Amino acid sequence: MTPNTGSQKKRVLLVDDHPLVREWLKTLIDQQPDLAVCGQAATAAEAMQAVAASKPEVAIVDISLKDSSGIDLIINLKTGSPQTAVIVLSMHDEAHYVQRALRAGAQGYILKRDATAKVLAAIRCVLEGRACFSDEVSSTIAEKVAEGWPVTDSLIGTLSKRESEVFRLLGRCYSTRRISQEMQVDLKTVQTFCSRIKEKLRLSSGTQLLREALRWHDRQE
Repeated sequence: MTPNTGSQKKRVLLVDDHPLVREWLKTLIDQQPDLAVCGQAATAAEAMQAVAASKPEVAIVDISLKDSSGIDLIINLKTGSPQTAVIVLSMHDEAHYVQRALRAGAQGYILKRDATAKVLAAIRCVLEGRACFSDEVSSTIAEKVAEGWPVTDSLIGTLSKRESEVFRLLGRCYSTRRISQEMQVDLKTVQTFCSRIKEKLRLSSGTQLLREALRWHDRQE
């Protein structure tokens, strides 16, 4: 699509807790004749303040933020600023992340390993009211997600208080780094909790653990 250079530039908000990612996006977007970065945020709280101040047409949001899940932020954005289109820019291509982002209200889902042209295409797509996804994400959406073995509530009941807290935060899409900050423990301790949870819930991998935590979280909503 050829940008319309005669119209006012569309405002884009960047929400990512990595300064280098925000700087890369700002340089890319500000070079475009039809787009301009109107604000940056590293946390969900900063993002909501920036939305109120600059009223962006598009927000580019990472899944994992310093103070909360990007999924929770998307829900708040769509409630507080429904006119702002949301694109997820993430390193995660797993189906559970994509499904939850779309359920929260995201119109696009792009992977950080995609070419810069894909990011620009996604911005212009959502500005036109159309959805846009990475090729890999489109394939993920098209495929049937294997249900696997469901974790029962009785097994979850065997978790200790601290293990339950880790499991709950995993279900909110928190990274292990963010969980360590939230619980005020070191990263190795969180990883130990994850290993214990996998053993108690009879899970064989970190991917299965994350999937079951997300399912459990969805059942609580």
